[in-house]
Amino acid sequence: MIILGLTGSIAMGKSTIGALMNILGIPVHESDHSVHRLLDRNSEARPAIATAFPLYEYPEIYEKKTYNIKRKEFGELIFNNEDHRNTLENILHPLVREDQEDFIRKSKLKKFDIICLDIPLLFETNAQKRVDYTIVVSAPYLIQKQRITNRPNISEEKFNIILERQMSDSEKCARADYVIKTGIGHAHSMKMLKNIIHDIRVKSNLIPDHELEKDVKTSYI
Repeated sequence: MIILGLTGSIAMGKSTIGALMNILGIPVHESDHSVHRLLDRNSEARPAIATAFPLYEYPEIYEKKTYNIKRKEFGELIFNNEDHRNTLENILHPLVREDQEDFIRKSKLKKFDIICLDIPLLFETNAQKRVDYTIVVSAPYLIQKQRITNRPNISEEKFNIILERQMSDSEKCARADYVIKTGIGHAHSMKMLKNIIHDIRVKSNLIPDHELEKDVKTSYI
């Protein structure tokens, strides 16, 4: 079974490519969804989170009656404090990896030939060592910025801070096995993604070779 690693900076179109993979029958594990679940009150991460961020010290991040975490307030606390961010990542990252490994085991039992792990910080956390091929989703800066302006609660200042904390788009593209450039449309996205998946299946001896429509090292969407 081939494991793909899908990544890309904020507002590059990664979620769209993940959705297209699902249409092609390739199951996708999304790290962000795992993190969202782990913030729930009954999750396996909650005791460690409650210890690291106790109610008496951070009452503003908890609902008064339910003690559920207020995601917006918690996100702001983490975003603005590097120590808090590192503490939370040390709690969540091992659990997200366990969730990924469980996803891989279940996918093997279901006999999938290719699966995908959507990992926003794939290269930053050296997760590329755990996958067979990497795909980076990229877009011109102006398109990226335009997409950001359509999102609630993300100012231009916050956007720039996020970019500074992540590996640059150019560096990610240089490290990737495949790059998908977004910005033209979903039909072209699907066409290029099909070419990439076909190329991977050929390289992995899952299907015979045939002439591709174009070079798939860099695919323009």
